Amino acid sequence: MAKSTQLIDNEVFRAYATYTAIVLLKMMLMSLVTAYFRITRKAFVNPEDTASFGKGDSAKKYLRTDPDVERVRRGHLNDLENIVPFVGIGLLYALSGPDLSTALLHFRIFAGARILHTFAYLIPLPQPSRGIFNSRHMYINEEKVCVYESINRAKGGTGYFTDMEMKV
Repeated sequence: MAKSTQLIDNEVFRAYATYTAIVLLKMMLMSLVTAYFRITRKAFVNPEDTASFGKGDSAKKYLRTDPDVERVRRGHLNDLENIVPFVGIGLLYALSGPDLSTALLHFRIFAGARILHTFAYLIPLPQPSRGIFNSRHMYINEEKVCVYESINRAKGGTGYFTDMEMKV
């Protein structure tokens, strides 16, 4: 088992930790954006959230859905669906000993796509911009390559990109 000092000295693990922190902070920021939209649009889902706007029937009018709030909320849910798996898959990949430049490519594509996807969701940009930045379309193949390299290295292989370079 690797000691924590070995992990801290590992450049790939540091890159993983950096990009994971970036996308997790972005995901946490989405909860603040959702709260902002709920407050400014006065659209709440729980009766206790409307207490500052009055009681009884006067507060019930704020128990509603708003298209802008729902759009932000769906973007946040999309982050949860994509960033949480990245944390696990990225950790396994980082611990498999990949080449630093290859790992940085994977991590940067993932983080950049998540940030661009958020802008495409919030602005909103016309389709297919959001689809291009969505993980199912842009970097799911990146994660597959990460998994492939992890499995290949566990079996004693050298990794996808290294194997390609050897065949050339």
